[in-house]
Amino acid sequence: MKKTAAKRKRGQLSGVNDLTLETPKFRSEAEEAEWWDRHPEAIEDLFRRGTKAGTITRGTVAKALQTKATTIRLFTQDLERAKVVAERKGLRYQTYLKMLIHEALPR
Repeated sequence: MKKTAAKRKRGQLSGVNDLTLETPKFRSEAEEAEWWDRHPEAIEDLFRRGTKAGTITRGTVAKALQTKATTIRLFTQDLERAKVVAERKGLRYQTYLKMLIHEALPR
């Protein structure tokens, strides 16, 4: 297992920056997903340690990503449609709208 891979993962686990998790170097996203599926105890342990250390709090990810609240006006029918699609995907509609904007910006 490589420490560099652990540091990459550590950055993704916002709020537990003082903790590390060693993971193997993955050849593909599918291989990484399979590893995480087989090792749920690794992430559980990391979150348990982070909670005990007091480094995990509500909203930690949003703070780490430096999000900023904004207000936009949307057509009512667009908002209702977004809510329906978001519910079907198991998401909150605000999260779904944020994902759509994020995906559309590079185009």
